[in-house]
Amino acid sequence: MAAGDPSAAATSDVPATSSSAASYPDRLREALVALSQACDSGVSNASEAASFTVSDVLDAVAAVMSAEADDGSDGGNDSTAARVSEQLLREVHEFLSRPLANQMATDALSLVLPIPVAKLGAQTGGCGDIAAAILKFFVTNCSPRDMLSILCEALDAPMELPNCSSSFVLLLNALAEVLTKIQRRHIEQVKVALPAVLKVMRATVSECDEEHGKAVVDLFNAAHGIGNAIQEMCTAMVNKNKEGMCAILGLYSLQNIALASRSRQQDILCACGSVVLQHFRFLKFSGFTYVGLLTGSDVTAATDKLSKDDDADFLEGFSFAMDGAMLTVVWAYMYDDMSKYAGEELELALKEVQGNHMMKWEAINMLKYVLSSICYPWIIKSHSINLLLSLAGENHVQETNNHMDFTSYAPRIFATLKAIESVMMAAPEALMRKKAFAALKKVISMVPSSQRFDILQALVNNSMSSSLTAILLDLVREEILRESRQAENDRVESDGFQGHGELPPWASHALELVELILRPPHGGPPCLPDHGDQVISALNLLRFILIIDSRGPRSGKLFQKETLHKVHSQWLIPLIPIVAGIQSENERDDSEIANQIVCSLNPVQLVLYRCIELVEEKLKGC
Repeated sequence: MAAGDPSAAATSDVPATSSSAASYPDRLREALVALSQACDSGVSNASEAASFTVSDVLDAVAAVMSAEADDGSDGGNDSTAARVSEQLLREVHEFLSRPLANQMATDALSLVLPIPVAKLGAQTGGCGDIAAAILKFFVTNCSPRDMLSILCEALDAPMELPNCSSSFVLLLNALAEVLTKIQRRHIEQVKVALPAVLKVMRATVSECDEEHGKAVVDLFNAAHGIGNAIQEMCTAMVNKNKEGMCAILGLYSLQNIALASRSRQQDILCACGSVVLQHFRFLKFSGFTYVGLLTGSDVTAATDKLSKDDDADFLEGFSFAMDGAMLTVVWAYMYDDMSKYAGEELELALKEVQGNHMMKWEAINMLKYVLSSICYPWIIKSHSINLLLSLAGENHVQETNNHMDFTSYAPRIFATLKAIESVMMAAPEALMRKKAFAALKKVISMVPSSQRFDILQALVNNSMSSSLTAILLDLVREEILRESRQAENDRVESDGFQGHGELPPWASHALELVELILRPPHGGPPCLPDHGDQVISALNLLRFILIIDSRGPRSGKLFQKETLHKVHSQWLIPLIPIVAGIQSENERDDSEIANQIVCSLNPVQLVLYRCIELVEEKLKGC
């Protein structure tokens, strides 16, 4: 036998190990001989038993490799088990490639070998190339529909991550080749394959850590091969079938873009731009546009084409499609190579969306998928905030929005604002938190003034942070100031005709928020000093309303005697002993924390007494 023959390596002497690795080649040859004899005689039961024996031998060596990996012993190219793995794979490949190979034997082995062959193929040395050759032999010489089911079952089999990520790459590459060989019922076959593919992708991306980044990159390259195969199918199809397959390809691409963006590995983040670019070519082929991605309309349209009752489980595999749609735009916005590729198309899409209020709201609401998730890195969220600021435009108050029906947008814009809040509170860099606050103010300013307070009130009611509540109350104060100035301007322009104009309607609503903070609905006074930020903000808001109510022709319209008594006796006076007691207690403690508490309560006490003075002055005039 020639020295270069694959079987020559398999017959060489192998050093003994505690796992008796040296016995595996002999056991494998015996099983292959038994399989060959059984197939030649046409005895199906015997051929099935022999094929399982072949599989058991390969599985045993794979288990040895896994144990060595866990122990950290004998790893690398010098591992005895790794050399045995290559020998066994060469032996199987030689058996399958012989001129007089029996088709029954090939079919029998195709049923049981993909998993152990993929496991051994993940080892070092030449194992990967030989394993790929074996899987390709099965794909070429067995029924494509049978191999599709077999490979999907292999992908769905439990494997230990991240060690088996390379095994999945081998199986995905083989599956891509199978898909190109499917001749009939293409959509049905793709619907069988993609759930297994996406399940593997999602599990691998979430489980692999930094040191396995290269394996994740290989996995996305394999997933791109699946996309190429589906695109080939689309090219050969017509009419509704083609539309349905293009919808599948588009959703598949968006899911992969979202998964790539979720990766924690530096390798994939560096390569993510190219991954997005690869999949965006599929999106363009499928008829997706930047406008449709920005607004989510293309995702909705694709989902609608596939939303039959029997497709519900299939569509669950694309749960990150909306994320992927906005991420495609964000990557084009932040990644130079992608921007060059997108070019004028992206710029025109942004201008079109900015010029249409309905589309602008849709695009802004789409950003919540990225901003609200803890799975995307901060660099992506930072560029998402930049994109949001660009979409919103320069004007803070969009009065033209008063002419549109905002009702259907309110729940979604509330969710978007909560997502922006999460960036404000958790972003690691001050600049990003500042940009998020600017985005929050800008989006709120775009809400029609008639419904803006409802949004802010909902945000305050659902705030879990004292500092965030304080920020929101300050925004309410700014709105009251803006509304008050507008009322004054209107009065001046009308030459005093409206001299007895109404108090800004926001002011009366804002008192509800003040009461919420100073007299919490669960009872008792506010929690100090923990909630000091929101308490001083509420007091400042109350002081501001009292001052506005005391000046001009509107004087006294808001605070009637009954209201003033409630504010004085129920909101303000109960705070005096609480603040004084906390200050007195901490003044006796000379610790740094105690000094900080005293300093934080000083402005609370100052504004509290000013509010009491203003209320008492107004009570004297009642």
